[in-house]
Amino acid sequence: MTTAQQRRKKTRAERRTQQQNNTPLPQNRRKQQSKQANGSWKLWAGFGSLIVAIIVAFFVFQNINSQNSAAASPISGVVTYSNLSRTHTTSPVTYPQNPPVGGPHDPVWQNCGIYTTPIVNEHAVHSMEHGAVWITYLPSLSAGDVTQLQSMVRGHSYVLLSPYPGLPSPIVLSAWGVQLKVNSVSDPRIDQFISTYEQGAQTPEPGAACTGGIGTPQA
Repeated sequence: MTTAQQRRKKTRAERRTQQQNNTPLPQNRRKQQSKQANGSWKLWAGFGSLIVAIIVAFFVFQNINSQNSAAASPISGVVTYSNLSRTHTTSPVTYPQNPPVGGPHDPVWQNCGIYTTPIVNEHAVHSMEHGAVWITYLPSLSAGDVTQLQSMVRGHSYVLLSPYPGLPSPIVLSAWGVQLKVNSVSDPRIDQFISTYEQGAQTPEPGAACTGGIGTPQA
């Protein structure tokens, strides 16, 4: 065999060796495929988590923005009162507002819900301290209007509804330190008042119970 032939044979042998070294074994190929699959799964899982985080952040932002908008746009006609006493007393209290919006009150709160007869001021004031909205109406209000008010109140855990003789307007909405007088049950500010002040920022004791007190509201 000539030197040139030997050289060519050696070159072909080197090429075969190189190809064998570069060709992965079946076992190694499976490991590589498994690594690639795991990498793809982790990539998609991370992408999915990012999408979920973006969606959650969007809704949180929307909620905060809605709350800020409500705070920036106070309800027309709402009167605020400050420096209200929170002492407990079992004696009758003469309140400066009609109906009261806070002040000394009975140690027992009024159970939230719908009442068809007047309730005691001192119990209702305690409920407002816990974050309740107290909606009062003149006993002369039409049955249809009373039914509509009851429909608006149902489903709310921190709202009182009761007739109240001698009101300055047909319907008065009160919460701790705030009050709104309206003339019609169709006034959109009624829903706005409930949404804003039921367990609202003005509540001295947010989260305190409005059940387990006194009174048996309608179901």
